Amino acid sequence: MSTRGEHQTVPLSVLLKRELASEKIEDPEIVHGLASHSKKGEDFTLLKTECQRALGDGFTTFSVFGLFDGHNGSAAAIYTKENLLNNVLSAIPADLNRDEWVAALPRALVAGFVKTDKDFQRRAKTSGTTVTFVILEGWVVTVASVGDSRCIFESAEGGIYHLSADHRLECNEEERHRITASGGEVGRLNAGGGAEIGPLRCWPGGLCLSRSIGDMDVGEFIVPVPYVKQVKLSTAGGRMIISSDGVWDALTAEEALDCCRGMPPDAAAAQIVKEAVKPKGLRDDTTCIVVDILPQEKPAALPPPKKPVKGMLKAMFRKKNSGSSSQDKDYMEPDVVEELFEEGSAWLSERLDTKYPLCNMFKLFMCAVCQLEMKPGEGISIHVGTSNPVKLRPWDGPFLCSSCNEKKEAMEGKRPSGNRHGSDSD
Repeated sequence: MSTRGEHQTVPLSVLLKRELASEKIEDPEIVHGLASHSKKGEDFTLLKTECQRALGDGFTTFSVFGLFDGHNGSAAAIYTKENLLNNVLSAIPADLNRDEWVAALPRALVAGFVKTDKDFQRRAKTSGTTVTFVILEGWVVTVASVGDSRCIFESAEGGIYHLSADHRLECNEEERHRITASGGEVGRLNAGGGAEIGPLRCWPGGLCLSRSIGDMDVGEFIVPVPYVKQVKLSTAGGRMIISSDGVWDALTAEEALDCCRGMPPDAAAAQIVKEAVKPKGLRDDTTCIVVDILPQEKPAALPPPKKPVKGMLKAMFRKKNSGSSSQDKDYMEPDVVEELFEEGSAWLSERLDTKYPLCNMFKLFMCAVCQLEMKPGEGISIHVGTSNPVKLRPWDGPFLCSSCNEKKEAMEGKRPSGNRHGSDSD
């Protein structure tokens, strides 16, 4: 036992562990590749790896990857590519720290998607587009999607995660119920004599999807409200694949990952497209973005993943611990993919509520969708007309301007939508 005043030594191994535990994890290295075979010329992409935003006296960077698969023309895909990112960023309050900014993304993505759709429809164009939109901030990936393009991620440990939703009517029963409840009809193409052919479609219009941007000729129950998923990756990194339905109609997630194992991203994207068009030839625009998310100073071609041990997949993708402190968010627990947020509801009253993120991060008298400043009393609560007015009081914010409230009511089937014309788009 040491006497009073005698210096107590600490083993070097303990000091090193303490230093490692308190050291911030460096942001990953991002390497990406793109490949595309065009049939109709309606696929468009957005690749931005050095986006800057102010943070204190300096700035921080984030990356954006977007895939826009147009149909019935390319106007909606082009417009969304050019305007969606700005609409999302304008919905995020200024002067947020890194954790607050990441927490604000899911709500801002919903607002940005709806505003982009609303603004595009004013142009009276009848085309539409699917959107898979990825924002990578540090080790946190946030994915927003409408339509049937998809985003998957394979961790370096071998776990495969689906980060987007498929809004095809054929495989989404919940969306079929929502559309019929909002005044639309769902059925197959009538070939005459009682015979029905092809996939399930929404009528009027004949669209195979329940969510998209554009498609004003189909009906406003085809909504632009995205499914959003946000995960924090392990520091081991991994590979992300964002592809249009031209890839996923031909390949499973496992097949897409296996066919490009060990290749750098540009070669991997080309190989995936090649494998997708091989069985039946080029029948649709086929586009693939491959993004390797790597620890600093690691080679760009990911090695074959380790075979997961029993129980690892469940442990690797776990819900965020609500009791963790804000300081813990700055550090990455190795070898764990952690789910931070997931929501797919089509109702704005659920997606723009005050619970997530914190309501004091957003201005009260500003339209929650288009960011129009309003005087007190001018805004209309997103809770007006909800089925549970006790829990969601109509005098509580957030608020919408009259124009965005009309959009909300149309999406919910509470008023007739605009002109509808026939369409055979898919």
